[in-house]
Formats: sequence, C-alpha cells, structure tokens
Amino acid sequence: MTGRAFPLVLATIASFGAVALGLAVGDGIDQQWLLAARWTARVGFPVFILTYCAASLVRLWPNAMTRAMLRYRRQWGLGFALTHSVHLFALVTFLEVSGQPPKLLSVIGGGAGYALLYAMALTSNTASMRAMGIWWKRLHAVGMHWLWFVFTFSYFGRIFDPGRMAQGLTLFPICIAALGLRLWAWTKARQKQVVA
Repeated sequence: MTGRAFPLVLATIASFGAVALGLAVGDGIDQQWLLAARWTARVGFPVFILTYCAASLVRLWPNAMTRAMLRYRRQWGLGFALTHSVHLFALVTFLEVSGQPPKLLSVIGGGAGYALLYAMALTSNTASMRAMGIWWKRLHAVGMHWLWFVFTFSYFGRIFDPGRMAQGLTLFPICIAALGLRLWAWTKARQKQVVA
C-alpha cells in the first residue's frame, strides 16, 4: 500500500469498523446507532487533529515523519471527510430510529461544518488551488478552524456531563493543545520573517 492510499484505507476501515462495533454491542436499535454515531466521531477526531497540526509540526520539528505527515495532509483531510460522512449517516439514522429531533444549535453549527468540509474536500486538488487563488487558502483556513471549534465546543460541554466527563476532560485539552501548537508555529514563522 502506498503512503498516499494509507490515510483513506485507514479511515475506511476505522469508520465502518466503528459502525459495525456499535451495531454489534448496542442494546436495541436506538443504542446501536447511537454508539455507531459516537464511535465514528471518535475515530474521525485523531484524523482531524493530525490534518489540523501537520504544517505546524513540520515547522516546529522538521524531520522525516513530520514531512511525511505534511506531504499526505490532503489524503488525511479526505480521510477525515470520509469518516465524518459515515458519522453523519450514523447520526441521521440514530435520529430517525429514535424519533429524537436534532438540536437547533447542532444543526446550525454542524451543518455549517459539513458544508465547509465538503467544500474543502471538493477543492482538495491542485487545479482548484490554482483557480481559486487566495480564496482557496481562505476557504481551507476558515473550514479547518470551524471544524476545530465544533470539536472543541462539543468536548468542552461534555466536561459538565457526569456520564461523559472523562471524554471531555481527555479530548478538550487535546483541542486546546492543537490550537496552541498552531499559534506557536505561526509565531515562530513570523519571527523568522522579521529577522529576514
């Protein structure tokens, strides 16, 4: 398997594996699809964080591993789009079988996130980058930070939910650390420009 194919293959196996596991261990159809939705989001999170931090990692610690992460960042981003598409399917299925209406805030924030995610996925090619110019970079910057915010806000809220507190206390700091890493790399790049 080539390095280019690895992120998409991994994302496919992890996503469908999470759905299969949720359907296998859930007690009743509602819980099965609830677990499938939760676990597909969890397998997508590290793929997103890797994509979000790839450029910063290579700026701060340039080595063979970080350069490989950056080289295949487009594939990791497409892998995340795949995992979150499977998550969306599982979530919509859960809402349908459970009869629960979606929360308005989730529809607005998540809906905007998916619109940006698919816009980024569709423009993740050299031709789009050239055609869009500066707007390509703006789209991808806004999209990445919007998705970061959705994850961060979601995991922050879980800190105050006794049933999911451990997840919030574990994953919310990772979100903050990822932003801190990007700010550190940005500051370092700015300092180099001033010196030059």
